[in-house]
Amino acid sequence: MNRISTSQAATEALSDRERAVAERFAAGLTYREIGEALFIAPSTVRTHLATIYGKLGVRNKIELASWVAQMVAGRAATEAVAPSRSAEPASPTLAVFPIESLNPEDRWHRFADGLSSDICVDLARFADLPVIAFHTMKLLGNRPEAFEDHVQAVGAAYAITGQLRADDRRVRLTIQLSDTRSGMTLWSERYDRTMEDALSLQDSLCESVINVLAGCFGTLAAIGRKESRRKSPGSLQSYDYFLLGVEQHNRFSRDGNTNAMQLLTRSLELDPSRARAWTELAYVYSIQAANGFVDDLDEAFRNWRRAVDEAVRLDPTDPAGHTCLGDLRACLGDLAGGAEAHARAFEFGKNNADTLALLAGAKALVVGDPADGMPLIERALSLNPLGPPWYYGMLARVLFVVGRYRECLSALEKSSQESPNTLMFQAMAHALSGEAKEATDVVWRLRAEFPSFTVDRFIKGYPVSNPPALEALREGARLAKLD
Repeated sequence: MNRISTSQAATEALSDRERAVAERFAAGLTYREIGEALFIAPSTVRTHLATIYGKLGVRNKIELASWVAQMVAGRAATEAVAPSRSAEPASPTLAVFPIESLNPEDRWHRFADGLSSDICVDLARFADLPVIAFHTMKLLGNRPEAFEDHVQAVGAAYAITGQLRADDRRVRLTIQLSDTRSGMTLWSERYDRTMEDALSLQDSLCESVINVLAGCFGTLAAIGRKESRRKSPGSLQSYDYFLLGVEQHNRFSRDGNTNAMQLLTRSLELDPSRARAWTELAYVYSIQAANGFVDDLDEAFRNWRRAVDEAVRLDPTDPAGHTCLGDLRACLGDLAGGAEAHARAFEFGKNNADTLALLAGAKALVVGDPADGMPLIERALSLNPLGPPWYYGMLARVLFVVGRYRECLSALEKSSQESPNTLMFQAMAHALSGEAKEATDVVWRLRAEFPSFTVDRFIKGYPVSNPPALEALREGARLAKLD
């Protein structure tokens, strides 16, 4: 019996719950995070893992990670034999090797280990890729001469490695992402920080790395989209469809919205447990509602609710899911519920740039103090200076509601130019700045390109429920002759 057959036989002895626990544990989640995702207590997670170790005959996390990799390979083999089945290989796996401290002092070795662990845990939450548990990688070590053997042992497609140099005044982190199959460096960066409180410094470095690598337009997603576009349609898998769907969704156009719905639906047909695909599909329906891309607003709300409820059920700690849920609740008139969901989103994603940008827009238009949106979007842009165009759409909304119209127009120039609400805010900002001709020109373009778009529909479907925002939009629409 070959190794894949042996892996299949062993993993078939696991229950569905045990397989779910094993995959999440190998991906780097803690007992608490696994418990929250599967609605079980951390002590129950520990009990499941003891059973899993016994059934698989493994002795440590390295061997468990290897079994999970073989389980994935077994799925791929099954898919090749029976292509009509919906099972598919899992997403490419990411390994974060312990950052190497070039300083002899123990305190810097501990600092490097803490930083490696934080990067590993946050990537597992935000990168949409399975991540090998840090303690597994810690057992392997970071010796360069054994790198290829280590990669093969855990079956990782991508690896993150780094080196740390420090003195009493400055810390320098050099980090890189590589493709383990080709050996090519896909991304590298050097971070220099002045010495401060060790924990604050560790958090700062971790946040910088995570927000460049993860997120909807992070380095990992960009690499994945590039690879997916090179594949033939017949070889695309759930993860490929998900990445391409996110790309289309973030155009915020009618065509992009339609394409995103088709791609994300296909992703979920192949893997209905992909929580982030449900979240993105929920946002697709929300864009339909706000931008007038569908005639039946109630139907859009029903589809939105179905998708976001499934997203939150599958991953109760996903901040994007809670942000989307908060917007929907406000659409349905539950402003307190909307504020509660947004607070949960911040709790789970307070260091994630995408989450902060979404919440900034929500503060401006949905619930909360619009002025509180400014530090959120400024932090998002600081954490991810290469943020996608929709970050600037969120910035523009905050600036519009607080009355900074010239800055709002500058932000809108960097936002999605295919979105009708970009044109709406441009027209209103020009009108409120006393620029009637410029406002009229934009209104003509809006009506020509998006004849079904209305300000009232945007207010109902976004939703715009914050009194200052409602007042600003009503006045802007009146002056721009959009009402």
